Amino acid sequence: MLDILTIFENLSYAGIFLLLMLVNMSPILMPPTWIILGSFYILNDSYSPIALAIVGATGATAGRAFLLQGSSYFRRFIGEERKTSLDKLGLYLQSKPLGFFITSLLFAATPLPSNFLFIGYGLMKARNFQIFCGFWIGRSISYFVMIKFSTIVLMPFVKLFEDRLWGMILIDGIGILVFLFFTCVNWNLLLSERKLKFVRPKLWKL
Repeated sequence: MLDILTIFENLSYAGIFLLLMLVNMSPILMPPTWIILGSFYILNDSYSPIALAIVGATGATAGRAFLLQGSSYFRRFIGEERKTSLDKLGLYLQSKPLGFFITSLLFAATPLPSNFLFIGYGLMKARNFQIFCGFWIGRSISYFVMIKFSTIVLMPFVKLFEDRLWGMILIDGIGILVFLFFTCVNWNLLLSERKLKFVRPKLWKL
C-alpha cells in the first residue's frame, strides 16, 4: 500500500482527494479511509490535519455518492416485502426535519465503515442532500480526530492490514452482518407498532 500512497502523495491534496474518492466508490475490500489519511500524515507531517480531514471527507463523500447511485440498481433484485420495509424507513427519515442528516452524521462521526450504509440508502432510493451534508460533517470531525492521534492508534490497525486481504475481509464481514440485520428488520412493524420482527431471510430474487 505504501507504493500506492507515494504515487498519489506526489499530487498533494488533489491526489489524496482522488484516491479517497476511488476507495469510497468500492462497496467492499477497501481499507478504512482514516487509515489512509493517517498514513499520509505520518509519511508527510507537513500536511495540515484540518486540510487532510476536509479533503478526505470531501473525497469520501463524492465516492459514497457514486456508491449510493450504483447500489440503487440492485433494488430490482429485492423481494417486494423487503422493498416495502425499506421504503417505510426511508419515508420515516424523510418525514423528520433532520432525519437523514442526523443518521448520517452520527454514523460518520465514528470510524465504522460506511459502505453498507450507502448501499442501504441506495436500496431505499434515498435522494436527499442531508445524507451527504451530515456524512461530510461527521467524517470531517472523525478524520481530524483520528489524524491527530494517528501516531498512537494507527499501528495496531496497520498490523491488522499487513495481510491486506484478511484485514479487509474481517472489516467487510462485520459490515455485511450489520447490513443483513438492517435489511431484514421489518421497518413497517417497528416504526408503526414498536415491535421488532424480521423479514424472511430470502435476500435476493434469483
